Amino acid sequence: MTSISIKFSLFLIFFILISSINLLVEVNSESDSDRVTELLHLQSQSKSGVIHLDDRSLNRFVTSSRARSYSLLIFFDALQLHDKQELHLKELRFEFGLVASAFLSNNKDTSSQSKLFFCEIEFKESQQSFHLFGVNALPHIRHVGPQVDQLKDSEPMDQGDFARLAESMAEFVESKTKLTVGPIDRPPVVSKKQLGFLIVAFLASAPFLVKRVLVGDTLVHDPKLWLSLSVFVYFFSVSGAMHNIIRKMPMFLSDRNDPTKLVFFYQGSGMQLGAEGFAVGFLYTIVGLLLAFVTHILVHARSKKLQRVIMVIAIIVSFWAVKKVVYLDNWKTGYSIHGFWPSSW
Repeated sequence: MTSISIKFSLFLIFFILISSINLLVEVNSESDSDRVTELLHLQSQSKSGVIHLDDRSLNRFVTSSRARSYSLLIFFDALQLHDKQELHLKELRFEFGLVASAFLSNNKDTSSQSKLFFCEIEFKESQQSFHLFGVNALPHIRHVGPQVDQLKDSEPMDQGDFARLAESMAEFVESKTKLTVGPIDRPPVVSKKQLGFLIVAFLASAPFLVKRVLVGDTLVHDPKLWLSLSVFVYFFSVSGAMHNIIRKMPMFLSDRNDPTKLVFFYQGSGMQLGAEGFAVGFLYTIVGLLLAFVTHILVHARSKKLQRVIMVIAIIVSFWAVKKVVYLDNWKTGYSIHGFWPSSW
């Protein structure tokens, strides 16, 4: 009897242990399923599909849930820094929303929809989350995979990839999650209502425009307009404005040693601020306008003395402007540009 009771007790303990393990597995499974359901609900309430998280919700969906079947792509934001144009936080947040919308529309009613969720965290209301991730600079995007336990071990997006906006974000998602984002649908510059209004306005004003064109009394026939456009194109060409637009370079930066000071000229050939381009463009435009004035207007002056005086002033100002440009180039690149006189002279 004693042997049978011992065996029965061991069997009972074994049965209870197996039942407890199965119960824990079921609870974890249901818990993960509940979290996915709640994330899908929050996702459906967001216009762009980006879920807003705070310290509490981050703890529920990430920190307290070790076993997850989903990944999170988190955009770190700070509303107080939206006015700093050099960070481009508002633009990057909009691009992040485009990627989220593209992923949802291209993976609707598929298993991939519950595998990845796009989220955002704001600094003021979630400073503890920023600390847990170790985020101390913006812009910043993190991928938190299903197996990540320590948030600092999650995978950040390379800072150099932010220049390509939504496209680079989509590539980052696909490389880390092996999921397909799909084509990104950008909103048109002009909506259908605006386009319709422009067409109606053009048709209504067409008779008056045709009449003025035939008479030759339009803005296009004004030589002052073409002169102004020519000066603008010249300034646009010599100031490196296209470089600033493509690279999205800021006009100035804050001094790292003293945040109250602004840096308008950055030493180093690999980077050009907008203020530098405008300064050089302004100097070159002065030289171009002086040259145009001397060759097209000054030659019609009757006084030779006046011609000589203005010519000397134009040469002095042009020499000063070019010297400033050469000095700036020497300072930025470290290469010295100087005059050379042949030895035979």
